[in-house]
Parts: sequence; structure tokens; C-alpha cells
Amino acid sequence: MPLARLDDRAVLHVAGEAAHDFLDGLITSDVDNAQPGKPIFAALLTPQGKILFDFFLHVAPESEGGFYLDCRRDLLSELARRLKFYRLRAKVTLDERAEDFAVIAGWDDATVPKTARVAGPDPRLAALGWRAILTAGDAPVGDASGDDYKAHRMAHGMPEGGLDYAFGETFPHEALMDQNGGVDFAKGCYVGQEVVSRMQHRGTARTRFVPVTALAGSLPEPGAEITAGGKVVGTCVSATQDRAMAKMRLDRVADALNAGAALESGQARLALIQPDWLGISLPHAAYGLDSER
Repeated sequence: MPLARLDDRAVLHVAGEAAHDFLDGLITSDVDNAQPGKPIFAALLTPQGKILFDFFLHVAPESEGGFYLDCRRDLLSELARRLKFYRLRAKVTLDERAEDFAVIAGWDDATVPKTARVAGPDPRLAALGWRAILTAGDAPVGDASGDDYKAHRMAHGMPEGGLDYAFGETFPHEALMDQNGGVDFAKGCYVGQEVVSRMQHRGTARTRFVPVTALAGSLPEPGAEITAGGKVVGTCVSATQDRAMAKMRLDRVADALNAGAALESGQARLALIQPDWLGISLPHAAYGLDSER
């Protein structure tokens, strides 16, 4: 029953009579799609369309109202500060609840604790399991670690902000948010929408964060360059025991592989992994390697 306490996550409580419209005018997903027991995944972007923060948005219990944002703990205060910048006179409250609440995740046959204040399936991919927010004192230690959760997430080829892609530097398409439900292309305006919509309609997203495996040799260390035909086509950004996440320029990868070159990093020969949920085909990808652990 894998269940992990995610100590690198914290909760921002956004409430008040204008909370729904306030958030809906800022973030990449449609707040109407968030329902009790059904969180959404979303981001707040720069006006230039790059991800500043990503988070899971849960409908808060009726007793508190508003929404819980499950975000990176080290960016909690900065997220609150940024939202306050947009708040102006809107009737919205922003409360940092880092010490009050804990975030946990479970997968396979793990069950949601009855003490969970809110919980729901991971909106990015059902196979990732569920996420829940509990009062800090009620949160179980869990039988899995944060590293176990990372391995589970990477086994499904799902990148995560702050660990695989850098905030302030990455477009939603690069982080696969156009594929995992993190962007709603049918909703109204939000910060950075024009850039994101243009990338979607023109198909200009050439760089993607995707999983790779070693066909020979050892996986590269984070920061190592990945080459093909002597040219740099990507960079390793994180790794587990048998796979890594890499930032890859897919058009250059395709050109190199079609020309007979191999993906390499140091002494290792690499292959892209095609997650079964990903709606774009990765060049010369290895299939059947994204099974659950």
C-alpha cells in the first residue's frame, strides 16, 4: 500500500466571495472543473507565457470555503505574494497553511485516510494514484518515501516543476501541461494565454521534458548533455535507478536519429521512452518501458 508524505509540498488557502473568479482569471485551468473530490492541475504564468508556479487546486471543505492550492513548500510565500499582487480590491483572502496541513500521495492499493480534509485522483494521470490534504497531526508517516513517489512518477514519464523543469524558464507545452490536463484551451483569458494559445495553434513546441533510458552504459547525471551526431540535443535534468528525465529538442533528435546517429551521453547510449498517455509520438522511442513499479 504505497503511501508517501510529501514534505516538499504545502497548502495555500484561497477563500472569499471572489475566490473563484479571481483564480479563474489568472490560472491555466478552468476552476469550474474543480469539484469536491476532483482536484485540477494548473499553473500561474508570466505574461510571456512561462510557468511561475504549478499546483493542484482542491475545493476546500464547506466549513472553510474557497480552495486549497497544493504547491511547492519552498515557493508557498512567493505564490501568496504573487497572487496578492493581482488581488487589488477583490474580496479574496490568502492564508499560508504550511504548518496546519500536510500533503500525502498514494498509489496502487493504498486507500485515502478517513481523516483527509480533501482528496481526489491525481488530475494529470489516473495511474499516478491520488493526493490528499490532511491536518498535519492526522497525516500518516506512510510506508513509502518522497524518493519512492519520485520513482513512481518518473516510471510514468511525468515531469514535475521545481524538480525536472525550472520555474520562470519553462513554457507549459515544454512541461507537457498541454498533455496532462494542466492547460484548458477552451477557457477564457488568463495571464500568459496569448503565448500558450499561439504555441498550441502553430505547433511550435519543439522542446519537451521526456523520459529516457540507457540502452548501454549508465544513465547520465543531472546536468549532463545529451548529444546525437556530435551535436547537443538535450540535457538530463533528473534521474532514478533505471530512467532519467531530460529536456530534449525533439526536432533535432528526430533529424539525428533519421540520419543514423545515436543518442549519447558520455559512454551511455540512450533512448527516449514513450509514455502510453502522451499524445505526441517521440522519435524512435522505446515502448513498453513505462510499467508501474
